[in-house]
Amino acid sequence: MNIETLEKMRQMKFYGMHSAFQSALETGKLNDFTTDQLIAHLVSSEHDERHNRKINRHIANAKFRYQSDLEKIQYDSSRKLDRNRITRLAQCDFIDKGENILITGSTEVGKSYLASALGHNACSKGYKVLYFNTAKFLTKLKMAKVDDSYLKETAKIERQNLFILDDLGLQTMDNQSRMILMDIIKNRHAKSSLIITSQLPIANWHEIIGEKTIADAIMDRIVHNAHRIELEGESMRKNNRN
Repeated sequence: MNIETLEKMRQMKFYGMHSAFQSALETGKLNDFTTDQLIAHLVSSEHDERHNRKINRHIANAKFRYQSDLEKIQYDSSRKLDRNRITRLAQCDFIDKGENILITGSTEVGKSYLASALGHNACSKGYKVLYFNTAKFLTKLKMAKVDDSYLKETAKIERQNLFILDDLGLQTMDNQSRMILMDIIKNRHAKSSLIITSQLPIANWHEIIGEKTIADAIMDRIVHNAHRIELEGESMRKNNRN
């Protein structure tokens, strides 16, 4: 009967319950449980399994650049990175409030890693996250306009609780890029969150976006209630080699 029960669990995709019940049988601990305890153990195992699968699915869908972890962030004084501040952001209240995080600093100082670590952390709490390099993102959306998939792509982005745009400002935007960015920012404003990283100071973003009216509209929405993190210090890649 136990073999039949295990097979039914597998067919119904109760993988956590299946693993827990099989383990109890193989270790001879099945009789150590009361009926209530066994039910609680099986249900808890199934709950944990489904929760972990959901997290892994969110992480896979996010398409992060780095497999990063907030626990591995370096907080030495030269980086001007406040551990307490990052700990507060890790609670993800900023997502619930529809606030943004703007991370700036020189090349290889750890901007992308920090953004990805915050994104991974959000996934672990059940939020939907999507990561994109800004240049690749704009190219993808331009192509979407050509093949009539633009509305589908923007709708997908709008469904995300957190959208990460990495390396903003590596090249000046043309008019099409400006309007695409405006669409995304406008659709997400005060409803869902952005993390944007850039080598350029925020004061220079107007120039990169171009077209003063559009730049003003974009920047007003990005900067409003944003958390600013200005990373300093030497290249993390150089330090890791040393």
